[in-house]
This record gives sequence, C-alpha cells and structure tokens, in this order.
Amino acid sequence: MTRVKRGNVARKRRQKVLKLSEGYRGSSSVLFRTANQQKMKALKFSYRDRNQRKREFRSLWITRMNSAIRNYGISYSEFIFGLKKSNIFLNRKILSQLALRDQEAFTQLVQNLV
Repeated sequence: MTRVKRGNVARKRRQKVLKLSEGYRGSSSVLFRTANQQKMKALKFSYRDRNQRKREFRSLWITRMNSAIRNYGISYSEFIFGLKKSNIFLNRKILSQLALRDQEAFTQLVQNLV
C-alpha cells in the first residue's frame, strides 16, 4: 500500500473555512473547529433569513399603506378589495412607494376607488 500524504488537501480545506469565518469574534475566526461550527450556523441563518426578509418587507409595505389609507377613512382590506375590483394590478411595494413619495398620485388612486 502506498503512503498518502494529504497535508496539503487538509490545510486547503481548513483555510477555506477560516476564510469564510473572517470577522467573527474570539476563537470563532481563529480555531478551525469553532470556526466550522459558526460557519454552519451562519449559513443556516442566512438561508432562513433570505425568506424572512421577503416576509418582513411585505409586512412593512402593508403597514405603510395602511397608515396612508387611514387618512382617507378606508381600511387596508377595503383598499385592496377596491383595487382588485377596479382591475388595478399594482403590487404592495409600488403602492407603498406611491403613498410615501408621491402623495398626489396616491390621493388620485384612492379617490378613483371611492
């Protein structure tokens, strides 16, 4: 049986993990085992939070729209129902930006529904 020297392969693998864990506090960026654990935890959180970010933004847009629509005496659900009934297909992101940045256009939109 021939001898297998794998020091180079192991070192490259460890250096790859340590490179990913740069900037972590304490031994999490220095020691391989803790760095590997922190890397796995960080990747798990980043996977989870990519979907959570989408949820959080949608709820933020709804909150912004709701507060803008309340000034006109309409609830959020009535507003969305009116949009669907009028065949106005704008997503919540665009509607919240209208409410925030262009109040005149948003006012016209709300008055067309009522």
